[in-house]
Amino acid sequence: MLAREDTPVSTAQHGTRVDLVVVADMVKPDSRVLDVGSGDGELLRLLAETRGVDGRGIEISREGVNRCVAKGLAVIQGDADIDLADYPDDAFDYVILSQTLQATRRPRWVLEQMLRIGRNAIVSFPNFGHWKIRLEILMRGRMPVTENLPESWYETPNIHFCTIRDFVELTRKLDVRMDRAVAFNSSGRPVRLNAPWWFWNMFGEQAVFLLSRKN
Repeated sequence: MLAREDTPVSTAQHGTRVDLVVVADMVKPDSRVLDVGSGDGELLRLLAETRGVDGRGIEISREGVNRCVAKGLAVIQGDADIDLADYPDDAFDYVILSQTLQATRRPRWVLEQMLRIGRNAIVSFPNFGHWKIRLEILMRGRMPVTENLPESWYETPNIHFCTIRDFVELTRKLDVRMDRAVAFNSSGRPVRLNAPWWFWNMFGEQAVFLLSRKN
């Protein structure tokens, strides 16, 4: 059964991004974790310090890999759209895709591979259905630039914008279980617990989902 989170999220520890705090809270201590799209390693560092995980990472940019390795993190260079196929089944307890779904070329395939490689998958992404983005397009007729989507359309690495409702529909097509979910605003306050998906879609700036296979 899906458990939607309604507790406030703290960003005080380490000054960490709110979505990373939410992701870390979904990971059980001492788990095996693969972080897909590790960036500068902030999430892996947080998981190691707060959850004691055995963490590994894959990152497409050489600069990101270098930053991770400099922090002592086990991160290799690779492309999620290709290289996830090389990982064996059930190699990890959790496979995490944080703020990277919209930058993948094959998001459905990537999600399928995550749930093959790991017993659980955690996905976070900016919600392109948020009311501020809708208003920007409606009033100005331009692709929005926001805190969560900071690059102009011609510079952004994002190629598959999706909304919370889009993602929920994809999980239904894949027939996977949504174990936990949270949508929150820029202040780290969760969207109302029992609100329907359209409400989350309108007022949640970001979302985090914990998924698992049904069998």
